[in-house]
Amino acid sequence: MMAVQFPTSSAPSACIVGGGPAGMVLALLFARRGLGVTVLEAARDFDRAFRGDTLHPATLELMEDLGLVERLLKLDHTRAHCARFISPQRTQVVADFSKLTSKYPYLAVMAQTRFLTFLLEELARFPHARVEFGARVEGLIEEGGAVRGVRYRQGEAVHELRAALTIGADGRHSKVRAASQLPLTRLSPGQDVLWFALPRCASDPGQSIDLYLGGPHCLVTTNHGERWQIGYSIDKGSYARHRALGVAPVQEAVRATIPWLANRVHLLSEWRQLNLLSVEVSRLRRWFRPGLLLIGDAAHPISPIGGLGINMAIQDAVACANCLSGPLLRGRLSVRHLARVQRVRAWQIGVLQAQQVVEEREVVSIHGGAKLHLPIQGLNLIHRLPGLRRLPAYLTAYGLRPVRLSDEYKRGTLRFLQQNGRSPLLPG
Repeated sequence: MMAVQFPTSSAPSACIVGGGPAGMVLALLFARRGLGVTVLEAARDFDRAFRGDTLHPATLELMEDLGLVERLLKLDHTRAHCARFISPQRTQVVADFSKLTSKYPYLAVMAQTRFLTFLLEELARFPHARVEFGARVEGLIEEGGAVRGVRYRQGEAVHELRAALTIGADGRHSKVRAASQLPLTRLSPGQDVLWFALPRCASDPGQSIDLYLGGPHCLVTTNHGERWQIGYSIDKGSYARHRALGVAPVQEAVRATIPWLANRVHLLSEWRQLNLLSVEVSRLRRWFRPGLLLIGDAAHPISPIGGLGINMAIQDAVACANCLSGPLLRGRLSVRHLARVQRVRAWQIGVLQAQQVVEEREVVSIHGGAKLHLPIQGLNLIHRLPGLRRLPAYLTAYGLRPVRLSDEYKRGTLRFLQQNGRSPLLPG
């Protein structure tokens, strides 16, 4: 059987701006379907500290569908079997992932650099896909009322990349969103988070992701094997004031809130060890223009609570693969196909963001000394009702309704891979 002619990389069917989880997963899904795709990543590599590092059951099940999960889980990672709120009065399980009816009843905590490099290696098996590092988008190419690609700078050179579809997957500070002039509606001012790392000892706890409440700042701990990744919340816009105070208040908060880390908090000795994450809950009213679609935090910045940002962004990518692969291959992509992606995803994002706004306000009220903790009381009620006990874990693991690869996508991918002499489960 004659092999399918690969699209040339100089004229891709899709240009994806942003080499994060959503962009790289979508690039792989498009490539496996036979679409030419180019990813433009502004950084020179994936090696950046304190990115979201949780892979949820929905993502692991997607990797299983692609025949990649066994190799993925051979990479270094830890497993969080539950998430907890910890206060001086009590420890409350927020979500017990071990009760999920999944082959992967946990959150896999894996350095995002490692996950993205894994996806890059898989993508490299397809000659019609490429990733360009150090490619900073400077503007959109617009003709006839539609987006036809992007202009980007790589070193001193400025390039034009034309594509049938441009995807903005470049995060909460999206350059593509700014260039598109699609307005972002802020739903919550959010809080900012300072991230840092401390060594982990073998005797430390480590089977859960914990949010410590009760002081003026909440702290979150995530087990990364040899180190703890720790988040320290601060009021929105207060970074300069906290920087002027230095690391001593952060050290004291850790000693007071997480006593078993007190013996090593002195290792946080310089401000440069702290990394700022600006947190907000926002979304676009419309995610698309002709020839352009935004996904993930570029379309709907989400709070890092529960690692939902990565989970929802990857599910956006799956929705794109389902809705857009066929029209792109047929050369018949239209606005209605882009609108369908938003229709599939936006209602769920809206519900989850509303939940996050309520949770954020409650956490702020706890820090302010409020005595009525509605989420805590609600969790107590849920855990007393057998039929609801799995709900918080399910929402964290999957969202309201997980997006799976469609049968049409699977059939098309199987046909393409077989025509090109590739195993449908293990490309190349």
